[in-house]
Amino acid sequence: MKKILLSAHIVTIVLLLTACGGGSKTSSVSLQGDTIPLKYAENLTLVKGEGYTEARLRNPWNTTALLHTYILVEKDKPLPNRLPEGTLVRTPLSNALVYTAVHCNLIQELGAVESIGGICELQYIKVPEIIEGCRNGSIVNAGEGTNPDMEKIIDLHPDALLLSPYENSGGHGQVEKLKIPIIECADYMETSALGSAEWIRFYGFLFHQQAKADSIFAEVEKNYNDLKALAASQPIKPKVMCELKSGSAWYVPGGRSTTGKLYQEAGGEYPFGHYPNSGAVPLSFETVFDKAQDADVWLMKYNQPTDKTLSSIQEDYSPYTQFQAFQNKNVYGCNTAYRPYYEDFPFHPDLVLKDLIKIFHPSLFPDYELKYFSKLAE
Repeated sequence: MKKILLSAHIVTIVLLLTACGGGSKTSSVSLQGDTIPLKYAENLTLVKGEGYTEARLRNPWNTTALLHTYILVEKDKPLPNRLPEGTLVRTPLSNALVYTAVHCNLIQELGAVESIGGICELQYIKVPEIIEGCRNGSIVNAGEGTNPDMEKIIDLHPDALLLSPYENSGGHGQVEKLKIPIIECADYMETSALGSAEWIRFYGFLFHQQAKADSIFAEVEKNYNDLKALAASQPIKPKVMCELKSGSAWYVPGGRSTTGKLYQEAGGEYPFGHYPNSGAVPLSFETVFDKAQDADVWLMKYNQPTDKTLSSIQEDYSPYTQFQAFQNKNVYGCNTAYRPYYEDFPFHPDLVLKDLIKIFHPSLFPDYELKYFSKLAE
């Protein structure tokens, strides 16, 4: 009996490794379609063709090249005779393996949480339905995203993997051999908060929730732009420093990053905005001190069981006390162990923006209680 089961499992592996349906490449055909207008996303293009939707993802690390092209065709319709070149994805997804907590949150908000068949990184996920599903076995916990359990993935046979690509990562490891579509969720590499949030429209197509996705984004866009205009009307812009020293480097958001721009759009003066990076910039303590010693506000994010205090960060690194924001006790922390900052920011930047405006310009929202940040106690 054990030999029969083992043989069946080997056959399943072979079939998955050689299957061409889920992760097949469509033939190279030049076809025209109607481009779906996107206002803010720079790395995403959506084109509506006859019987399919094409999603082109620009490589954020080499903007002259494509990262990936997906050809989305509805499951209940026959494949068109002619399709553009790209990875074929049959929609709506109904058994997806989702690597990231932020996209688990988004799929739940789209009303498609039942389409999640498996996840990675359970320790970071706060969606009750997913936590319960992993507990009762209806959702597969495939372990760590960097080293997922291949046997569990093979047994699940997902219709797509949703994961975040990284520069110079060398690919996605063994899962690439399974011939399952890999959806590269590069929304986080957009250079504006609304650009990242607009990717919700792509995910709407994947789960057949286009109308809901469009509605959510329209509300986020309006709220964000209204808040941005309100902050821009303020004559005083407090200088903002951020984060903490990590090892020998102090990582700050680059000037083209969504976070770096967010500080400025909240009505703050960001002393590291001149760095052209769209990701984090490693700096020395001396450089940060030279630029931000006189900062009015200090923001930091961290993940730990208890909240940081002024005393605890002083114990961690005594030179922190030389910053004006520390001396004035104007330091704010976001403990992501229980605050959903990373889950909310990509697709609801308006919520984070309101927190920052409250900190930078408290008179604008006298009755608003901070959702993500809180002032560090002594």
